[in-house]
Amino acid sequence: MSEKQEEQLSSQNSLYLNAAIGFLSVLLIVLIGALFTRIIYPRILNQRADSENELIGTIIQLEVLNGCGESGIANNVTGILRDNGFDVVETGNFERFDVEKTIIISRTVSIDNAKRVAAALGVSEENVIREESPDFYLDVTVILGKDYHQLNTN
Repeated sequence: MSEKQEEQLSSQNSLYLNAAIGFLSVLLIVLIGALFTRIIYPRILNQRADSENELIGTIIQLEVLNGCGESGIANNVTGILRDNGFDVVETGNFERFDVEKTIIISRTVSIDNAKRVAAALGVSEENVIREESPDFYLDVTVILGKDYHQLNTN
């Protein structure tokens, strides 16, 4: 092989090596940024608080009901809650569509589970109520109001 061909081959190899190093550097920076983001903005705790009810599993189970009449909003919020680790077992429409503010209803003795859901959505604790019922086999009901656009979508 001539010197010129060896020089081209060496130049081509160094180009691939530099590209690989550049890609891995960018990947490392992204991973470090994700780590710092997780440390600064930790996930909301999605595990059940201790309660007298013995439900299956440890993740908060809830239903999301559309109380504002906006088509598809219950499905959108369901996706957000599932991304935060909550177990949405049912979505649907509330009995009426004139709910002004989003309401979080605790279905168990402990209201802590409802407060965790409220924190994940950015709903004020004054809109969290307790309505125990032995007929419900879930922890929380979310009724979306016309203020749905103010909910935390992260």
